[in-house]
Amino acid sequence: MSAVDLSVVVPAYNEERRLGPTLEAIVGHLRESQGRRGDWELIVVDDGSTDGTRDLVAAVTDHRVKLITSPRNRGKGSALRLGVLASYGHRVLITDADLAAPIEELDHLDKALSDGFSAAVGSRATPGATIENRQHPLRELLGRTGNFLIRCVAVPGIRDTQCGFKLFDGDQAREAFAASRLDGWGIDVEILHYFRRSGWPVAEVPVRWAHQSGSKVRPLDYGRMLADLTRLKARSLRPADILAVGLFLLMAVTLHWGRWADPSSRYLPDSLQDQNQWEWFFAVTADNVAHLRNPLFTDLQGFPDGVNLMANTVMLGLSVPLAPVTWLFGPALTLALVMTLGLAATAAAWYWLIVKRLVRQRGGAFVGAALAAFAPPMVSHANAHPNFVVLFMIPLIIDRALRLCTGARVVQGGVVLGLMAAYQIFLGEEPLLLAAMGMALFALGYAVVRWDVAKVAWRPLLRGLAIGGAVCLPLVAFPLYWQFFGPQSYQSVLHGDHAGNSPRALLSFAERSLLAGDKETADALSLNPTEQNAFYGWPLFAFAFAVVVRQWERAVVKALAFTAVAAALLSLGPKFRIPLTDAVLPGPWALLAEKPLFESVIEGRVAMVCAPALGMLLALAVERLALTRNLGNQYLGFVALIVALLPVVPAPLRTVDRVEVPPFIADSTWKSYLSDGESLVPVPLPDPGNAEALHWQTVAGLEFKLPGGYFNGPYGEDRVGIYGAPPRHTSNLLRDVRYKGKVPVISEEWRAQARHDFAYWKAGILVLAPQHNDAQLRETVDKLVGGPGTWVGGVWVWDLHDGG
Repeated sequence: MSAVDLSVVVPAYNEERRLGPTLEAIVGHLRESQGRRGDWELIVVDDGSTDGTRDLVAAVTDHRVKLITSPRNRGKGSALRLGVLASYGHRVLITDADLAAPIEELDHLDKALSDGFSAAVGSRATPGATIENRQHPLRELLGRTGNFLIRCVAVPGIRDTQCGFKLFDGDQAREAFAASRLDGWGIDVEILHYFRRSGWPVAEVPVRWAHQSGSKVRPLDYGRMLADLTRLKARSLRPADILAVGLFLLMAVTLHWGRWADPSSRYLPDSLQDQNQWEWFFAVTADNVAHLRNPLFTDLQGFPDGVNLMANTVMLGLSVPLAPVTWLFGPALTLALVMTLGLAATAAAWYWLIVKRLVRQRGGAFVGAALAAFAPPMVSHANAHPNFVVLFMIPLIIDRALRLCTGARVVQGGVVLGLMAAYQIFLGEEPLLLAAMGMALFALGYAVVRWDVAKVAWRPLLRGLAIGGAVCLPLVAFPLYWQFFGPQSYQSVLHGDHAGNSPRALLSFAERSLLAGDKETADALSLNPTEQNAFYGWPLFAFAFAVVVRQWERAVVKALAFTAVAAALLSLGPKFRIPLTDAVLPGPWALLAEKPLFESVIEGRVAMVCAPALGMLLALAVERLALTRNLGNQYLGFVALIVALLPVVPAPLRTVDRVEVPPFIADSTWKSYLSDGESLVPVPLPDPGNAEALHWQTVAGLEFKLPGGYFNGPYGEDRVGIYGAPPRHTSNLLRDVRYKGKVPVISEEWRAQARHDFAYWKAGILVLAPQHNDAQLRETVDKLVGGPGTWVGGVWVWDLHDGG
């Protein structure tokens, strides 16, 4: 049989009473509108009826009305599958035998397909729908509840999945029904889920609807339908998807394997003092939760002024819910868990986004997601900064923003986006800012090459963003107020003139590269081992350039290339030197450097935006190579890919035995020396260069307070952000002795100043642990307090209660 313009499929089981008027209405309407709709066919599928349903259909004399019979009753899903697969229409309409939605409503669905949608769902739940005869209130309540659960499981975003009046593109409908497995009422949702997963747009169209008596759906059917859909959802995961997530977890565990051997006794030396700091962040948050204290502030560090925790990235979105883990197993294990699972979850989220939005080829998605999550900058931050490693919300936010661009369900999408943004703020504000920059760059690049798309998308996008802001702001208003205006808040953090990347850093190899690691070069081109924010290597950029040239015709490739290049240029800072010359040029970051929020950003981190952009280009390349039929080109392409990626494969992070906590602290000997309200003063005071005392504090259960510390806080009348507590004369003196190893002349003025500073810190004891230049430090403290210290529990102790 040749193709027709429209196929109408009606499933029927014991419908002798209701089917006659339905056939008459459909045939009459199609005959009258044949000049407008073209050729048509009407397929009735008898699903093993025991009444006169088959005879009723057979009596229709129009040859375009066809009957398909099933030997036994198998369910609506089976009947629809038989009917759709037997159809020849360019478009396929399915409608129930009761014709609760009049056939004239087909015009509205037809228009949606003419506007570019692949399917149009008749809906009783969208604005504009008309319900002329309602169901019994209990049946309606059960229907709405079941529909809500179904949407949560399978097709979020479609309000009415069960209205039996749907129009599909014919070829896509036949593909979807051929792949379907459900025989029952869940077939509607299974088909819509297939369309969504395939990236075929679905419109929800308001229709007139009237309840007809004789419905075959019973309340328990919703439970069976939900069970079927849950099993369907589990089966929809491909083995390749499960394998990809498993490999991401294996990669994350391998990277952090050294710390997992014994989290409490192993230290990452490349984290500098950040591991001590982050373990303290998780510990103090858990302590605040346990004692129902304000999680935004503490005076355990920086005593007596305290620390504004919201102005320090304590990741309340994880540190609060993981408080029970910290209570039971300690902050070292919590940090290891966050770093490992967070990295794997981030890779899985990028994989999900790439599969959903960019490529269907799973191997390409895996390669792209692996680069996005395990690129050299991310591995560098994996030593020390979980806020730049745990980024699983970013791909979800990107997907939600892309949904808004379609104009579908803008209000709901905006609300969800607002909730996502609020949660990301409690995971890390700077990563959210960098992600927003990356999305803005991509949107700008895409709009230039596809203005026709941008012209349609910008209004719903802006509306959704406004709704998202209205949802997000009340949730974060007080914490942000506390961060910027609360106790110990600061204006901005200055990072100096060398926080941008050198152009060489973009093309060089990171220290932790398994095959091409170059510590000397990496140290010379970065702030420290935790801030190697570029180091993608020249082979990767060369391969990405080849991908862009080869697939230049694609708008998404141009937008991704623009995003990567623009982010790389911004990461150079307000000015940069051209390698091998003395020429210094202004960088585009100069336009943002002094703007609010941006002034606190380490501009070199903007290069991290390149990781997902490059990853997506690689995903496109792998998909193209997998589909090519030229084996020679395929072989050369994959060899080039391997050459580009091998230099960025990371080596496991280095770990060493942790410095042992002195028995004086570990055995709680210190408790006999301190009174309530007093602090324990390490010599020298803890600062960003030496924060081991924070580990003492966590081992001691946060039961004593420390002056000094490693955090961001205000300094001076302008409240400029600095690392650590505001320096005092005595803290500066002790720090200089530690680093220079020279005992200064201690005058009476110095002793008076020391007594003043001790009083300010409410110091009960001074504690000196064995360390570099400890003999000079001991001599200096003896002179400052006017007497020798006492060796107790592996440390020197000066008790200040006796006039010291």
